[in-house]
Parts: sequence; C-alpha cells; structure tokens
Amino acid sequence: MSCSVELTNLSFKRLDREIFSGINLQVGHKEKIAIIGPNGCGKTSLLECVAGLEKIDGGEIRLFHKHMASMEDYEPIRVKIGYLLQDADNHFLCPIVEDDIAFSLLAAGVDRSEAQERTLAMMRELDIENLRGKVVYHLSGGEKKLAALAGVLIKEPSLLLLDEPTNALDYAYQLRLAEILAKLDKSVIIVSHNQEFIERVVDKIYTLSSGGLTLAANLRLEILHSHGDLPPHTHPHSHLS
Repeated sequence: MSCSVELTNLSFKRLDREIFSGINLQVGHKEKIAIIGPNGCGKTSLLECVAGLEKIDGGEIRLFHKHMASMEDYEPIRVKIGYLLQDADNHFLCPIVEDDIAFSLLAAGVDRSEAQERTLAMMRELDIENLRGKVVYHLSGGEKKLAALAGVLIKEPSLLLLDEPTNALDYAYQLRLAEILAKLDKSVIIVSHNQEFIERVVDKIYTLSSGGLTLAANLRLEILHSHGDLPPHTHPHSHLS
C-alpha cells in the first residue's frame, strides 16, 4: 500500500489551550517534508497527532488512504509508522545496542536467528557495526541517535516521523544522519530548526504558525532559529529501503 498523509483543518488543544488549528497538509508517497516554526508553536504535538499518540480536537487525518477516526484505527497501521524521538535515550529498552535494535522483531515473534540477521544487516546499512556489543548509555549523542534510528528502521516503516533529529549532534553526525535520511526510500516528516540539515534531506519545507502551515518560499528567510552548518542539499542519492 502506498504511503500518503493528508491532514484537513486539524486542531489540537492541551489543557483547554489551543496548540494549533486550521492545519492542512498533504505528503505524497515517498515524499520528504520538514516543518519549522518558533518554539511552542506545536510542531512536536502535530507529529504526535499524526502518529496517533495524541487525539485531535477537530479535523481529519488520513494515513495510507484511510481515515483515522479513532485511536483504534491506528492499530492495523502502527507498525508502518516510525517515530524518532527528540531524546534518543527514550528509545532504549535493552542495555546492549544489538539487543535493543532486535527487540521489536523478537517482540513481534520473529525467529531469533532471523532477527539477528536483520539486525546485523541494519547495523551494516547505517555503518554502526562497531556499536554492536556496546552499552547504549555509554554511547555518544550521535551514536545514540543512529542506534535509535536503527531500532525504528528495523521495523521497516513506510512513514518516518523525526522530532528535532539533530539535537545534541556534532557536525560530523549531523552530516552522517542527513546522508542516511536522504537515501531512505520512504515518506518522511521532519521537525527541525537546522536549516542546512533539512535542506539537504527534504523536498519541501513548511512553516507552522497560528495561521496554520504555509509552504516556505524563501528557505533561508523562513527557517527560524537555525543552527545548521551542513553543505547544501545534493540529490540524487542511491536509496535505502
């Protein structure tokens, strides 16, 4: 099934405070987009609503061409949605990197030998085989982010949501992560303030404000609080599944 995201007149409140309203967005199959905006405008909340982690107060979400009318509607497609959290530490369930990456496969009933084979293949794909036997909480910020990403990608999601993926990453790991994401053959929605990073990865950039989402016409003027320093975005790339 092709992946598509369609948000129509979306609104969301928390503790009776309106976080956002009037959100309209379409993300096509294997399209990559970024959402920018000032702190507190609701970018993370919007990702959580798309992922089915928060219940919207109005509007409509359609994923994979199906209306998500309730949280129950997410159950058949939840495995198709990958979510990389801002803090990589919140991903880890096992102390050893290899075990943590394999955890979701084993929990889904995948045979241990197959799970190990797929885990090693994923680590090779992201070039993190050297982390195989390391303790996750002894890793650097960049190593943690890549290990967490491996744990998300191992489930082979069709839609990838990333919340401030360059947080706590140095230049080298920002570049490495951008190259990995640009090669992914998936639909991707990124929330980030890092201008050069998202320009390297995505096809379109939207600004979130009280008026909803607007397509950024001038990326360098529109992107707020950017701290990025990466080389310019240079498609095409070979693609990872």
